[in-house]
Amino acid sequence: MLFSSTMSSKKNFQRTRLAPTPSGYLHLGNVASFVLTVGLARNHGAKILLRIDDMDRERVRPEYLQDIFDTLKFLDIPWDEGPCDVDEFTTSYSQIHRLDLYRAAWNELAGSGLLFGCSCSRKQFTLEPGGSVYPGNCLNEQIPLDRHGISWRLKAEAGIPVVLHDLNSAPVHCTLPSSVQYIQVRKKDGHPSYQLSSIVDDDHFGVDLIVRGHDLFDSTLAQLHMSSLLTGNAFGNSVFFHHPLLMDPHGQKLSKSGGSTSINHLRKIGAEPADVFSLIAGTLGQSGKFQTWEELFILLWDTDLHWPTHIH
Repeated sequence: MLFSSTMSSKKNFQRTRLAPTPSGYLHLGNVASFVLTVGLARNHGAKILLRIDDMDRERVRPEYLQDIFDTLKFLDIPWDEGPCDVDEFTTSYSQIHRLDLYRAAWNELAGSGLLFGCSCSRKQFTLEPGGSVYPGNCLNEQIPLDRHGISWRLKAEAGIPVVLHDLNSAPVHCTLPSSVQYIQVRKKDGHPSYQLSSIVDDDHFGVDLIVRGHDLFDSTLAQLHMSSLLTGNAFGNSVFFHHPLLMDPHGQKLSKSGGSTSINHLRKIGAEPADVFSLIAGTLGQSGKFQTWEELFILLWDTDLHWPTHIH
């Protein structure tokens, strides 16, 4: 065993992925997630795929895309498959090249009568009780799916049974929470939603170990349910590890920005990789230098260590 004795049982997996989005500069929280991913991959015999989610076309910027490669290479965080630079990503790995796969998935759902058209804007339902939870305003409006400028949503109400395969436990029996009922499948711009493209991509690339933040737990349940409705989609067989998040001083999860926690900023002020790893360790109350991602992984994986509610 490469790392600490607290590692989970030695089941082998085929592939995991690093799945950043080029919508901002990567920060300390992203790095912590990457370190957990590559550490678990190395311990469980999984290849690491770099799978960049660039379908949010309005927010993708060239400097953020370059930052992904700069950050991974600066910190010597490895990956085994996927693009080696921006040019290779653009020509071969962008999600734009997989639009036919996404269309096939949403057309199957539509053909089974599982989708409904929605004309609501996010602003409309965020002002209603429940905040950002979509209440199903258009569920019974029978808006044609071929109408211009509408989104497509899944007919899936809260309470549907969902089974999740967790890395550290037996299968977990859950129910679909209200926060992800009627999830979006196709956006108004005609592109797939994150929820749809993620499960199609992971199935396409043969990903069977998924490491992500605990803030995406509800999304995982929604994706598992959607996967069960698609013929032959293997996303539901994946094993998951949902990790805690690093938080800012106000108790909010870190956001992508050029602020003090971004790796781009830290590099500009002369930080070395060990400084970045040690900063993350410092949020856990650990002093001293952590020279490599391997050393940081051992710390992050220590199940007796409680992650803090904020960072300084």
